[in-house]
Amino acid sequence: MKPVRQVAGTAYPWGAKNVDTDVIIPAHWLKTVLRSGLAKGAFETVRAEPGNVFDDPRYAGSPILIAGENFGCGSSREHAAWALADMGVAAVIAPSFSDIFSSNAFKNGIVPVVLPQEAVDRLIEVAESNEITVDLETMTVTTPFQDRFTFDLDPFRRQCLLEGLDEVGLTLSKDTAISKYESGVASARPWIKVGAGNESTFVHGAGRT
Repeated sequence: MKPVRQVAGTAYPWGAKNVDTDVIIPAHWLKTVLRSGLAKGAFETVRAEPGNVFDDPRYAGSPILIAGENFGCGSSREHAAWALADMGVAAVIAPSFSDIFSSNAFKNGIVPVVLPQEAVDRLIEVAESNEITVDLETMTVTTPFQDRFTFDLDPFRRQCLLEGLDEVGLTLSKDTAISKYESGVASARPWIKVGAGNESTFVHGAGRT
């Protein structure tokens, strides 16, 4: 996962409320276990409507999505976060998020920014013709018109995003501590021995099984 310090650029000024994960990525796209290629199915039903914001060339490739309250509700499919990431979306701004979607977004390097509805309305207005900046270091969302909105994020999740650590990366960052623990276990419990390959040998007193 790439470190996320700042997300800046155009934003999809959508603002739709109660967008569930089936709208973000329909169920028939869930057959894949790959994270790539899902952008083609993202917001498929919305894109079927003429003049939709996602096919507007002014916002093509936008790294920010501005939505309404309760974004990401519905089923817990992680494919929703995968689809957004495949679109190039690195931050979603909304008054509230589904807890599960928020967690999935964080695990996939997407910043879920919670702001009051008034701030969201203002950002939608600005995004129609100007860029927006989400800064994870200062914890602010700013515009070229001196708008400055602060947001909160769990400190642990913020640090993981800043350092680009997903669950695998977080585990690997503890490699030294894990190796030290394993060495300690080997010394304290010499009757447990992990052999080569997948075989384990257990020694009980003088016997061996």
